[in-house]
Amino acid sequence: MAKPMTQTENVMDNIPYYDKWQQGEGIPIIKTFFVQDLRKVPVAHWDRIGGEGAFINMEGAEGATGAYVCEIAAGKNLKPQRQIYEEMIYVLKGRGATTIWNDKGAKQTFEWQEGSLFALPLNAWHQHFNGQGSEPARFFSVNSMPIVFNLFHNADFIFNVPYDFTDRFNGEPDYFSGKGTAHTGRIWDTNFIADARNFKLEEWKERGGGGTNVMLEMASGSMAAHISEFPIGTYKKAHRHGPGFNVIIIKGKGFSLFWRQGEPIKRYDWQDGSVFTPPPMMWHQHFNTGATPARYLPPRLGGIKYSLGEQFGDITKVDKDVKAGGNQIEYWDEDPSIRKMFEEELAKSGTTTRMNPDFYKKK
Repeated sequence: MAKPMTQTENVMDNIPYYDKWQQGEGIPIIKTFFVQDLRKVPVAHWDRIGGEGAFINMEGAEGATGAYVCEIAAGKNLKPQRQIYEEMIYVLKGRGATTIWNDKGAKQTFEWQEGSLFALPLNAWHQHFNGQGSEPARFFSVNSMPIVFNLFHNADFIFNVPYDFTDRFNGEPDYFSGKGTAHTGRIWDTNFIADARNFKLEEWKERGGGGTNVMLEMASGSMAAHISEFPIGTYKKAHRHGPGFNVIIIKGKGFSLFWRQGEPIKRYDWQDGSVFTPPPMMWHQHFNTGATPARYLPPRLGGIKYSLGEQFGDITKVDKDVKAGGNQIEYWDEDPSIRKMFEEELAKSGTTTRMNPDFYKKK
């Protein structure tokens, strides 16, 4: 039986439950397309976790992924937490440790540092500790909060489900050791990477620019990530994909272009610590104008091991020519103004392109 309008008007407002829950958490909510430096995002006390935080609602995520910045005061720790959304964490600064445990008694502690990447096992208890007594530690979380919150619309349930997913974590002694399993196609199955900025990558010639890459499957989850790097004086081929790819710049300097067919191109200059999330199926292209190789890390929803289909993290077409049904523009088909812009930008700093002229010859 329908409720009288006076009883339903407060919920019939077309505002997602996740958005309403965020508003009650008492921390900044930043809605943006691009963050210049995650290490400088203003934060405020977050009582629920016992630290400082800010939500980062990336416009291009479109509800596929959520994100937040969290800071732990010098020598302090956060409150113990568990939840039924998945979460991947990249350490922006500082060093510390995290303890993971479940109700059955399995427990493990591992240490992390600036540049570390790890995934929290689904619904496992965890607590983060700052190992420095003089400086705060800060991390960036990419997670599946929007989907889970909007599906269940009950925060008490999300944070208090008494169930151990022992197939995800059961106290395995090397769970966070950094060891992993290599698969074909540059795939690395692991739960912890000590330093994503220097992790060994493999050639991915199809994406252009002499780039390298590794695809990360972590914590047996539905979230995944990859690390890509491209050399000094080069740029990647334009491509597009589904929502929720939170592209964190973890090394280098450059810019990216974003556009939809027939619309003006938008440019954003980035550096170590920047993040952006390309909207679904929007063309984008990355350019290295710095003095070091550029490297980026995009945590996302939907991996290779546990695919969620083309609507989310499908990457099977990102290195295939759009003319052959893929989602990539080959160098010889790109607008000539793009190459000209890149070379002019390099000239400003007294350098020249290192793009092989053969890249532009149709194969």
